[in-house]
Amino acid sequence: MSTVDVHFLPSLTTPEALSGATLVVIDVLRATTTITAALAAGAKEVIPCFEIDEARRIAAELPPGTSVLGGERGGKRIDGFDLGNSPTEYTPERVAGKSVVITTTNGTKALRQCRLAAEVWLGSLTNLGSVVARISAKPTIHVVCAGTDGHITLEDVVTAGYFVLALNRLGDWTEGDSAILARVAAESCENDSARLRSNFTQSRGGHNLVELGYDADIDYAMRLDINSVAPRLELKEWRIRSA
Repeated sequence: MSTVDVHFLPSLTTPEALSGATLVVIDVLRATTTITAALAAGAKEVIPCFEIDEARRIAAELPPGTSVLGGERGGKRIDGFDLGNSPTEYTPERVAGKSVVITTTNGTKALRQCRLAAEVWLGSLTNLGSVVARISAKPTIHVVCAGTDGHITLEDVVTAGYFVLALNRLGDWTEGDSAILARVAAESCENDSARLRSNFTQSRGGHNLVELGYDADIDYAMRLDINSVAPRLELKEWRIRSA
């Protein structure tokens, strides 16, 4: 029987504990939603960076005109960057055929814990079905939530629960306690868009976005299966591409 577990924060697990497993990283507000949107808009690849200077350096090393520099700190676009972290910014006109170099406060940093995994996928509600279709036959799956500034956030937990629900509908899974908690949270709002939005807006991450005027990003992130891409982190190259 296959097993699935959820880690509510990257700090609640270790690279060694995730070694050899299939991982799904979730930062639904907004990094994994935005990276999915970029690839759906035709981006060649997404290069995740941990620090701002690293992102600037990598973008500068790429041939002129072939890259787009995106990201945020504290939810706001970084000075001098082409784009922020809103999924609707990543349009075909801006990113098609280009390498997107991105750094975010939480999502890209969550990838640090994934370096020993067998496979790393980036999940959101917008690409739930596409990712689940590619991982449902794997024996061991860990869903890693990015959280916000080191704190557990409800929107990531609920989204992780959607993945657990989707896997359960395709087979028999042994769930860890955190996976059960996430699934129960998802079940409470699965067919109730108003409750789902409430969970997203009242969480730490959602509240921050509302304060900054990014309500539209929350609405976008709630849209189920609007993108057919499944972003996969190529660990050796450290590039995210659509599988």
